[in-house]
Amino acid sequence: MRFFPLILVVFAAGAPAAAPTAADIEKAVSTARGSWAVPGVAVAVVRPGRPPLLIAQGTKRLGHEDPVSPDTVFPLASCTKAFTAALVASLVDDGAMRWDDPVRKHLPAFALSDPAADKLVVMRDLFQHRTGLSGHDLLWYRAPWGPAEVVRRTAKLPLSEPFRTEFQYSSLPVTAAGLAVAKATGTPWEVLLRRRLCEPLGMKSVAFTTADAAKGNDRAVGHRVGAKGVEPTAEYVLREPDPAGSMLCSVRDLAPWLRLHLNDGKLGDEQLVSAENLAETRHPATTIRRISSVKATHPTATQVSYAMGWVVYDHRGKLVVAHGGVLDGFRALVMLAPDDGVGVAVLANLHDTRMNMALGHTLLELLLELPKGDWNAHYQKVTKAEADAKAAAKRDRDRQRNPAVPPTLTPKQLAGTYEHPAYGVGKLTAADGKLLWEWSSFKVPLEHWQGDVYRATAGYFADDLFAVRVARGQPLAVVQRGIAFTRK
Repeated sequence: MRFFPLILVVFAAGAPAAAPTAADIEKAVSTARGSWAVPGVAVAVVRPGRPPLLIAQGTKRLGHEDPVSPDTVFPLASCTKAFTAALVASLVDDGAMRWDDPVRKHLPAFALSDPAADKLVVMRDLFQHRTGLSGHDLLWYRAPWGPAEVVRRTAKLPLSEPFRTEFQYSSLPVTAAGLAVAKATGTPWEVLLRRRLCEPLGMKSVAFTTADAAKGNDRAVGHRVGAKGVEPTAEYVLREPDPAGSMLCSVRDLAPWLRLHLNDGKLGDEQLVSAENLAETRHPATTIRRISSVKATHPTATQVSYAMGWVVYDHRGKLVVAHGGVLDGFRALVMLAPDDGVGVAVLANLHDTRMNMALGHTLLELLLELPKGDWNAHYQKVTKAEADAKAAAKRDRDRQRNPAVPPTLTPKQLAGTYEHPAYGVGKLTAADGKLLWEWSSFKVPLEHWQGDVYRATAGYFADDLFAVRVARGQPLAVVQRGIAFTRK
């Protein structure tokens, strides 16, 4: 991905407008939903001295007359991380743990592969994405193993950056943080979170697995943009509670969560989390500078940083604390302007859409009476530019292909078991001259591309290239997205 400096012309801002009405906010939601063809969206708006404004538009599932309501449950995905950070903040209040406790004080099973980093890593490092671990999403995404096994395997991953030097977003350490909470208290993460935060806040629709969420009938269905346009997509099944991303809830339940942060940890007169430790979760810790899309995502910001479960940046001179979440078929956004007492949550049932960010910034400018930019147009240009760049890269790759270069070995000779220290065992099988790669929950049909490179023809990895390393007439490894599985 690249920077897109030319798109900043959409922010030739006009004069501030008058305070918005509920109708103004409804119109902004409707405009964004229509611009992005999102089937359904639910929004919570919190402002000082007013009851929450809850807005629901569209349908839970295309082709069905089943409207989204303020009580419709959506996955929060990575917006869960801020809840886990707040839970740790409450435990720091109680003296059950400290931000600078060594992780293994509470979770002996956790380890980093680098001995120096492993010795130094503390609880706050897990939330700040500076452990040196890169994403490794395939270690948890659609995995048949659970969070405890993910953390066990984390110890086998090499660090891609030196400890505490660079921001690298990864869910794995936050999963470990939640397991550390469970070990320190003797109570599962989800039980403690419900008891300490969700129930006092009156968050009644919260679920931590798909099975729990399915007990209610007011659930949104995820959608994707397919060959025929927007269509329902298969559900991502959350089998076990995961502190990095398995919460589900409604915008009605997110309104008191927003208020908690805007009221310095208070619910009415009750202090659920101390102002000091809740603010610590939103304190900038790691500058985000190596992600090429940062300027496109935050074009008005002078600096973008990560705190603990929150991204912190400035927007037209205002402090903004926000976090997004993506899960198959859905997108979530929670956004705070803490200095102004304003909070916004946007839940949508369209996969990986940028509508949430467009609407979030639109509403922020409305609510804070700031100069306005055309955020729908901005993010649509960003989306198109990224799609064009991806298509160009694919064309370049395809032009360089020479399918006449034969493979070194036959499919039968390649068949066998391959293994990675963290990712586990994969298997190549041959039938009718074709190859099938099986790993985790994936079954990937492969066709010959050129030489010892094969192309995935269907499924999640469709069009990915898989390389086979061969030496002295023997297969040595299968390389999938840079992950090398060695022949056993």
